[in-house]
Amino acid sequence: MERSASFADVLEAADQLPLDDQEMLADVLHRRVVAQRRRRLVAKVREARAEYEAGRTREVTPEEIMTEILCET
Repeated sequence: MERSASFADVLEAADQLPLDDQEMLADVLHRRVVAQRRRRLVAKVREARAEYEAGRTREVTPEEIMTEILCET
């Protein structure tokens, strides 16, 4: 079984790269993070739509929404 690199190992390896490659690596990682967040958002939207279509939602005020959002963090 292959051992996965620690965060410190990855940083050390990145430090060994030329500056251009470090910038390219940062860009690739950023794009992957954005894509992963997008996939999570799409999944949440699909779930919310399914709940709505199944009648498992209720009307709420903007204040109730904000309270729920702030309590999730």
